[in-house]
Amino acid sequence: MVSTSDRLYSALMTRSPDAEQEMPADVRRHIAPNGLRLVLAGALQSSGDQTVNASTVLPWLFAALGVPPALTGVLVPIRESGSMLPQAVLTPLILRVRHRRWVFVTGALVQAGAVAVMAATAALGAGLAAGLVIVAALAVFALGRCLCSISSKDVQGRTIPKGERGQINGLSTTAAGFVAITLGLAIRLLGGQDLASGQLAWLLAAGAVLWVAVAIVYSSVREPAAEVPEPGPEQETSRTAGTWFTEAVTLLRQDAAFRHFVLVRSLLLVSSLSPPFVVALSLRSGAGSLAGLGGFLVASGLAALIGGRLFGRLADRSSGRLMSIGAGVASALIIATVVVVALPGFDGDGRAGELLFIGVYFALTLTHTGVRVGRKTYVVDMAEGDLRTTYVAVSNSAMGIILLLVGAISSLLAIVQIAWALLLLAAMGLIGVIAGARLPDVSRG
Repeated sequence: MVSTSDRLYSALMTRSPDAEQEMPADVRRHIAPNGLRLVLAGALQSSGDQTVNASTVLPWLFAALGVPPALTGVLVPIRESGSMLPQAVLTPLILRVRHRRWVFVTGALVQAGAVAVMAATAALGAGLAAGLVIVAALAVFALGRCLCSISSKDVQGRTIPKGERGQINGLSTTAAGFVAITLGLAIRLLGGQDLASGQLAWLLAAGAVLWVAVAIVYSSVREPAAEVPEPGPEQETSRTAGTWFTEAVTLLRQDAAFRHFVLVRSLLLVSSLSPPFVVALSLRSGAGSLAGLGGFLVASGLAALIGGRLFGRLADRSSGRLMSIGAGVASALIIATVVVVALPGFDGDGRAGELLFIGVYFALTLTHTGVRVGRKTYVVDMAEGDLRTTYVAVSNSAMGIILLLVGAISSLLAIVQIAWALLLLAAMGLIGVIAGARLPDVSRG
């Protein structure tokens, strides 16, 4: 008799029977309920991310609280790099945990607590002191996200077969799209940049509740225990001495396939770093109300809504090809946009100009959805067991450093001319397409 969870899971997913049969018997029994729990937890997590978005919500909150503008510039670097850089350090500790879902639950609760602190500060604080507290809470939030990032790939790899993992990532992204659209429309209706700090405090409080719900759902995942080798005294000493860095460098030097993946991932930053510059370019060109913050948030939500389901299935067919195509499309869009804006007589304040920027932003975030879903699926599919956890941690730690470097260079170019920053990212993306074509196919197909 087919259970309700099996029927619902089969309705949402295109299942891969052969891959499911390759899973251990005790895992096969729980594929459907585990898949539904992972989709729900991912959807709640993505919704929580929208309420504490470092590119939109927190800058508005800083403006409402009267925080000095200089602090606004550190929000995105702390959020992104803070969740990546510590991963190689934490991995040896996480590998000792038999059930990795508890690492994820811990990370979710850390994020809930950090967002609750932000909400309280939004309601009671003001000025520089409030800004410093929120930045510190964001750093703690990033650490919690780091724990979730390392453990989630491993849990998914142990509980869900190849051919279905991308769809789970895609469904979660689709749910985030609904939330982003709702939030964007609400912001436009309630006054856009004139939102009071008290209103944003309630939004953050809702985010804290969502993260608690993530922890509750994820704790119910039926995960097989991992094999945890007992380290000897020499291993223990080397770990505490910080040899994790040497081990990470050694892995990148000796594992050609993994090194190639990290290289390609670095070149594909075009889709993630270019949208803020498109927003800045629109403001520099005089774009008006249609291209306001609420409009860009709605465009981002629509992209996630459309791309999540579509790219989830494409990632299960060929995650490497999906990453490369997404980067190529993003690079072409950026080059075309720079050319159009440079044309004599272009007016960003006209309706055509506003539609251009909203359309480009939508297309870029749509392609980034594909690149991100493809990248997440690829790293889960390319390895098994603890090696998968190590791959995720080392690649994310490396990306934390690369993100800071590329972000700093592109920001310096943007001071001179925003178009130069965009063209740098587009050039990286085109090189990434060529390099991505040589990635081995690890998907089920």
